[in-house]
Parts: sequence; structure tokens; C-alpha cells
Amino acid sequence: MRFLDSNVFIHAFLIPRRPLREKEILVKNEAKKIVRRIEEGENVALTIVHLSEVLNILEARLNLQRALGFLSWIISSENVKVYPVSIEDYEKSMLVAKEKNVSINDALLALLMKKYGTLEVYSFDRHFDKLENITKLPEID
Repeated sequence: MRFLDSNVFIHAFLIPRRPLREKEILVKNEAKKIVRRIEEGENVALTIVHLSEVLNILEARLNLQRALGFLSWIISSENVKVYPVSIEDYEKSMLVAKEKNVSINDALLALLMKKYGTLEVYSFDRHFDKLENITKLPEID
């Protein structure tokens, strides 16, 4: 099972406000492919924090109904696991974020990936390149 960073859904679902550059088009297309695989039953996981990030952005940039539809899909999908986050998880992530100079939520995701024995993450965030023993997919340069 692979973990999901929130940016996969953001890239897949948001409608750009300007013409996209070549690499941005590639990222958007890759994000859509990942979402399609999830819809087809690929087992994935994310944290409640990352789910909340997606919901906040969908609600702000699209509308409440789209955000509610997304949440309903995630909740009802048997192949999508949403892990809880404790204050202790955040305390540990602060140390990793500071040490590796990555965002707190990226550090949090990395810590929970290790906790649950997953070494691969779907993400387009370069912060994951700074974290040991994590493979970021897809590989886009």
C-alpha cells in the first residue's frame, strides 16, 4: 500500500486559473492517473490531516458540494485507509521538519509511513526527496 500526499488530489481536481507549463501538464496528468488507479481499486492510505488539507482547498477553490462529494468517496472507498494523527505524532514530526527542513505535514506523513510499514508515497512535493527510506512516486523531473 502506498501513502498519498494531499497534492495528488489537488493537482488532479483543481481547474487551473492560467495556462499550464509543460511540466505542470505532466504533473496534472500523472495525478489524474493515480486517482484513476484508486478509483479502480488500488489500495492507498492517507492521514486525516492530509484529507483535511484536500477538503479545505476543494471547498475554497471549487465549492462545498465538490468537497462533500470527495469526502463521501474517500469514506466509502474500501481501498482507501485514513489514519488518525495524535498530538504525539505531531510532536515527533516537529523534530523531523526542523532537522530535514521540510514542512511539518510532510514530516508527519513520513513518520506515519514508517509507523505503518509503507515506504512509497504518491506526491509531487520535493520535500520527500530529503527524507531517507522513502520513495516518491511518480518520478518526474
